[in-house]
Amino acid sequence: MAEDRELEKIRQRRLLELQLQQRLAAEEVERQAAAREELERRKEAILRRILTNEARERLANLKISRPEFTEQLELQLIQIAQGGKIKLPITDEQLKRLLEQLQSEQKRETKIRRI
Repeated sequence: MAEDRELEKIRQRRLLELQLQQRLAAEEVERQAAAREELERRKEAILRRILTNEARERLANLKISRPEFTEQLELQLIQIAQGGKIKLPITDEQLKRLLEQLQSEQKRETKIRRI
């Protein structure tokens, strides 16, 4: 019986430890989600300041088809604007030219050799 009580105490202690770990993990997930949302809000606010309406619309359309690419592009646009490397606000035409440059850089030449 003493062994049973001791075993039950160990089980209870372990259960409490697991519950605490779960609670801490859930809180961490919530903190990370809140941080991501705050970062996204800040990014959107900056993009509203540095892009014209037409350029923002183009970026939104591009985000639907190529979200990862657009995420990187948004960060690059923010860096360019904060570095003062381009006249603000960025127009749709400027964004098109930038997209064309990025696209030409990403094209890879494929060579097929016959053996």
